[in-house]
Amino acid sequence: MQLWLIDAFTDAPFAGNPAGVCLLHEAKSDAWMQSVAREMNQAETAFLLKRDDGFGLRWFTPALEVDLCGHATLASAHFLWSAKKLKAKEKATFHTKSGVLSARREKDWILLDFPATPAEPCEPPPYLLAAFNALGAPVFKSRFDYMIVLDKASAVRAPKVEFRLLREIETRGVIITAPSDEPGVDFLSRFFAPSAGVDEDPVTGSAHCALAPYWANRLGKTALVGYQASARGGIVRVEVQGDRVQLGGQAVTVVKGTIDA
Repeated sequence: MQLWLIDAFTDAPFAGNPAGVCLLHEAKSDAWMQSVAREMNQAETAFLLKRDDGFGLRWFTPALEVDLCGHATLASAHFLWSAKKLKAKEKATFHTKSGVLSARREKDWILLDFPATPAEPCEPPPYLLAAFNALGAPVFKSRFDYMIVLDKASAVRAPKVEFRLLREIETRGVIITAPSDEPGVDFLSRFFAPSAGVDEDPVTGSAHCALAPYWANRLGKTALVGYQASARGGIVRVEVQGDRVQLGGQAVTVVKGTIDA
């Protein structure tokens, strides 16, 4: 079975967010897929299985299965076109735990159609703001994650994270975000998910399903550019389309291999 390593949300290798992509010949057990994801030790490894109406798609971190993942979906679409499993102008259709997702190519970019997951204001759980030394900051909650809105880009670029406290919070992950200090970029973000086995995710497509509605409402425009300011970094173009969000990114294949286990 083909097993590739693909950097997503970047146009250059060794940046963006790496994802394993495995094309299955037949259905495999959850335990097997979890073992492969643990072996790959990436934020997510995606597993594809051909169907008559597209591909089944599941995502695993080294610790558990997740319901939605943007960068590994982007990597999966890139894989299908690069490995000639789809024609260049053919749309990729994925059947997932978050419904039917799709991807299409537009020149050098891949555009994903994802569900919006708007974040609503909430009371912060214990330890959340202390974990980021952000007492008093506004806190929101989406379907998956908490989101902390900070005043300055510098607080996102160089956060002071107490992972000991962060691990006490029951959530998939925590987004921190602030207005951008870069020309051509609307907002910055970071994403931390130690409870899912990923202390920091370099570029998180699914987090932008919450970030896009928030910043679209705050900035008064539906098409925006986000930069996830991790050490690897990555650009995510977003456009709010009703209850959906279009995520735009690029991807680069770094390793091509096979798995025989």
